[in-house]
Order: sequence, then C-alpha cells, then structure tokens
Amino acid sequence: METSIAQGERRTGTWTRRQFIVHGCAACLALAVGTRLRAATLSGPKRSATVAIENFSAAGKSLGTTQVARVVKTPEEWRKQLSPDAYMVARLEGTERPFSGEYASNHDDGLYRCICCDTALFDSRTKFESGTGWPSFWKPISRLNVTENADSSFGMQRLAVICSRCDAHLGHVFDDGPKPTGLRYCMNSVSLKFVKRA
Repeated sequence: METSIAQGERRTGTWTRRQFIVHGCAACLALAVGTRLRAATLSGPKRSATVAIENFSAAGKSLGTTQVARVVKTPEEWRKQLSPDAYMVARLEGTERPFSGEYASNHDDGLYRCICCDTALFDSRTKFESGTGWPSFWKPISRLNVTENADSSFGMQRLAVICSRCDAHLGHVFDDGPKPTGLRYCMNSVSLKFVKRA
C-alpha cells in the first residue's frame, strides 16, 4: 500500500500525512486570525447609538443642536430605499461620472439634504461653479452634520466626506476652493436631495 503513496505521505485515517499537516496549519492560522479579529473588534471604540446634529428649517434657519438616533440599516434595506446609483455611491463609496449628476448645474435656492436620512448637509448659498462636473460647496451647512475621514483609495490621499447620522458617502473635500474657506466640498448628486427654500 505504501508503494502507491508518494514518499513522506503516510496515511493517517483517510488523509495523507501532508494533507494532515497542511489542514492543521490552515486551521491554526484561521484560529489565530479569528482571535486577532475578535480582539480588535472587542477592543475598538464602540459607536454610540445617538449622534449630535444641527437641525435646519426649510428656510435654512438653524433650529439648534439635538441628539438623534444614528441611522443603521442592512444592505438589503438600503437597496430597497435607494436607486442603484445612489446605493453604489452612498453605501459603497462609489463616484458618479462628472457632469452626469442632476445637481452639478443646479442654481436654485434651497438646501441639500442626505438622500439616506434627510439630514441637512449644504446650503445653496455656499455652492459655486468649480468646473469639475460635480456640485461643489465651500462649506457644509454645519460641521456637526458631516464627518471627514482619511481615504487612501486609488493611490491618492484624500478626505472623504460622510453624513454624520447615517454614514452615507457624499464625496471628498479639497483645499482648492474659493474664499472664505478655501475648501471645495466636491459632492455626488446621487447622495443628495435638493429641497427648495421655503
């Protein structure tokens, strides 16, 4: 029987010795990785169930800061709520093609709200023509309502802008905007919902 098995591959039950060693090493590696991931998950900062945002009226007037429930949904729930394009950008951090979004050339007066949770994000009074093909603003309506995270995708160092309440990906912020901030919040139209000022 041993003559039909490659040298060094003695059978242990129904496995060869090599199979036993390979599977044993793979199991140990999986256990080590799993333990490390569980430890990282348990030791990482726990996100609160609420978040502070600044509410705004339909006229764009601040209604003050309030604690609201963080919006958390499953991918299936987001898919039911959003268009395929909005889901791809807002939930999967995609980017719409330049000059393809409905708000790139919008000059109406109003507020831009999050497509996912309706949080006020930008005021049309801070919108400007950047020539990039995406709606651009020189500041958010409130620093509380957006969060900026480091983004090193595609070999670039950028700051991704997300909605503070639901973590929807909105776009990126750059330091080549106009005065008074010198910033350009380059947003995706499909992540926004424009509401005319009341």
